[in-house]
Amino acid sequence: MNDSGQFYLEIIVSASLPVKIVMIILIIASIWSWLIIFSKGKVLADAQKTAKKFEEHFWSGVDLNKLYQQLNTKQTKGLARIFAAGFAEFQRKNTTNQISGNSVESADRAMRVALNREVEQLESQLPILATIGSTSPYIGLFGTVIGIMLSFHALSDVTQATIALVAPGISEALIATAMGLFAAIPAVIFYNRFSDKVERIYAQYDAFKEEMSAILHRQIGQ
Repeated sequence: MNDSGQFYLEIIVSASLPVKIVMIILIIASIWSWLIIFSKGKVLADAQKTAKKFEEHFWSGVDLNKLYQQLNTKQTKGLARIFAAGFAEFQRKNTTNQISGNSVESADRAMRVALNREVEQLESQLPILATIGSTSPYIGLFGTVIGIMLSFHALSDVTQATIALVAPGISEALIATAMGLFAAIPAVIFYNRFSDKVERIYAQYDAFKEEMSAILHRQIGQ
């Protein structure tokens, strides 16, 4: 460990109990946010890749019945699940001789439900990132205020105040603020980035749903 790292570690270890508690909370929040960042980044990247692959296969001219039969409905996700939900409902109406405009509306509702569930899964844990990003600076500031209060309170027991007496307490207090920012900044950055990705994926899913509904409408007219 270099000198600067050892310096910060000594400050954290020698900090007062309230400031230590604040630092521990911020360390946990930072680790938690990075775990979410790595896992959610992978999930959203996989969702975009899977959606692109399915759309390419869908628009390659494959027969919809064959495509549906190829899908394992229990393991499908993303666009495949939306397609499976809508086509299954359309087929159910078809087998009961109820195929009409209402059957397309039923398929559209089924696809809408599947779409909302998919987006809900993509948005999971994003509120945690938002919470960490918005509260960590205030938690760090709280630790700073406590540290400064304890430092000035310690001066009441001495007859002559010097910078050597005040500096350690102020240093640990400012470390709490820095840790709060360290936890908050990545959380805010990646929350905004992931929210934008979810919006893009939602738009892609919704466009596919509308196109699928149009295809089913054309099948009724045939």
